[in-house]
Amino acid sequence: MRVIRKYANRRLYDTEQSRYVTLEDLRGLILDEVPFRVEDAKSGEDLTRTILLSIIIEQEQADGDAQVFSNDLLAQFIRVYDMAQPLPLARYLEQGTKLMLEQQKRVQDQWQQAMRHSPIELMRELAEENMKFWQKTINQAGSPDDDDKGSGTP
Repeated sequence: MRVIRKYANRRLYDTEQSRYVTLEDLRGLILDEVPFRVEDAKSGEDLTRTILLSIIIEQEQADGDAQVFSNDLLAQFIRVYDMAQPLPLARYLEQGTKLMLEQQKRVQDQWQQAMRHSPIELMRELAEENMKFWQKTINQAGSPDDDDKGSGTP
C-alpha cells in the first residue's frame, strides 16, 4: 500500500515516488485503483478519510453540472449522524455504489461489443474481405501460369 504523508504545511508527500503530490494526483491513484494511505507526518494518524472527503469536495466544486451531492442529500446525511440509532448508511451506500459501478462497466462493455458488430463495422469487414478477394483474383489473373487456362488450346 502506498503511503502519503501530510505535513503541517498541508502538503502531501508520496513516499513511494519521493515527490509532493496534489489532491488531483491522489484522485488519479483512485481512478487507477492504486491503494494508498494518507498519514500525518508527525503522529502517523490515518488521515485517508479526510483526504478522500477533500477530493470529493474539490470535484463537487469543480464541475457544477456533475454534482453528485445535492444540498438536500447532504442535509439528510447530517440528520443521519444525529439519529439515536444511525442507519447502516455506509454499508448501504458502499454496496449500492459498487453495484452501480459494476452495472455501468457491464453496459459499457456491451456497448463496445455492440459497436464492434454494428452495421457500419459489418460493412467495413465485408468491404475488406471483398478487397482481399479481388486483389487475390487480380494477382492470379496476372500470373503467367494462368494465361493458358480456359483458352481451349493445349
